[in-house]
Amino acid sequence: MKAVALYARVSTKDKGQDVENQLAQLREFAAMQGWTVMREYVDRETGSTSDRAEFRDMFQDASQRRFGVLLFWSLDRLSREGVLPTLQHLERLTAYGVCYRSFSEQYLDSCGIFKDAVISILAVIAKQERVRLSERTRAGLAVAKSKGRFAGRPRLKVQPAEIARLRATGLSLRAIGRQLGISEGSVRRLISIAA
Repeated sequence: MKAVALYARVSTKDKGQDVENQLAQLREFAAMQGWTVMREYVDRETGSTSDRAEFRDMFQDASQRRFGVLLFWSLDRLSREGVLPTLQHLERLTAYGVCYRSFSEQYLDSCGIFKDAVISILAVIAKQERVRLSERTRAGLAVAKSKGRFAGRPRLKVQPAEIARLRATGLSLRAIGRQLGISEGSVRRLISIAA
């Protein structure tokens, strides 16, 4: 008999949802598979972050191989952090030697013969997500540049000659920075440029 853990989640924003609906189906499915439920992990908060108490506990137990299969109702119940972080969670489970299975998404099953195919497909999806994210970032920067806005730190509008003048009055680098509204490190950098 395989030791299985159940993970269920409802968002506090999703009014009227009850985690018992998920758990009942997961328990029944585990029993039909002949699996022994070792523990049920239940979060009642958003899935857009991995900073969830039961989610963290589940990964801690997975790392110690306290169960061999993680069964969840659907992938969006496990995580809503986006494709790449979700894939990384699944890869962590795999690295711990724990299989995972989605109750409502039959194809999302790393326990069966299609395990490698599932992982390969998810890896391709994650790669595409990284490419799309990069393309969106470049497009956003191009639009900003065309409108005269530039990414990064704003250029300093302080001339090295101004710093040299203040330095000649005996002010410290920190005092010069305060007077000009820049950091002491920026004052140092501008002095080295002028030298």
